[in-house]
Amino acid sequence: MKIAVFGATSTVGRLVVAQAIEEGHEVTAFTRSAAGLEQRHERLHIVEGDVLDTNSVERAVVGQDAVLISLGAGRKGVIRAEGTRAVLAAMDRTGVKRLIVQTTLGVGDSRGNLNFVWKYLMFGMLLRQAYADHVQQELYVQASELDWTIVRPSAFTDGPRTRGFRRGFPADERGLSLKISRADIADFMLEQLNDRTYLHQAPGISH
Repeated sequence: MKIAVFGATSTVGRLVVAQAIEEGHEVTAFTRSAAGLEQRHERLHIVEGDVLDTNSVERAVVGQDAVLISLGAGRKGVIRAEGTRAVLAAMDRTGVKRLIVQTTLGVGDSRGNLNFVWKYLMFGMLLRQAYADHVQQELYVQASELDWTIVRPSAFTDGPRTRGFRRGFPADERGLSLKISRADIADFMLEQLNDRTYLHQAPGISH
């Protein structure tokens, strides 16, 4: 498939790009600077630009089978809410319908677990603005007429790969397992290219 990856230099975004190429997909990676992407491959195309620049975003989106957005947790240069809205607008103009978005909103998943305390502090206090931004992005996606899936992993820790991680499930059920690796998240996002089970749902954790 032909896919565009926004947030391609985030931790998960890099894995999505690498794994997509390994699986034989043709990848267009959108980034502010090509220097931020170490990987080079004949099936990897790089579009440099600002996510708020209509022309560069449309150049990355046009002709794709799907768009994947990987959001960071407040670091400089990650895709923000207005950027997501710009991508949605470009998809609407170019007729690309399939959208898969990974956020870091799966916080309230481990009640009774000390991990919850840590994540509550990280997202509720230290990254409050980024958390609010991701909420806004989910609202933009859910309000769109695209074929969307939101992936909300339950932890951002990069522990051992689970091999048998639980699937996304609707947001009112327990979602991906705790201590899921970033590689598992990338795997799950790429699986959604063909698996429509979670279409118009937000796999992950309710709050």
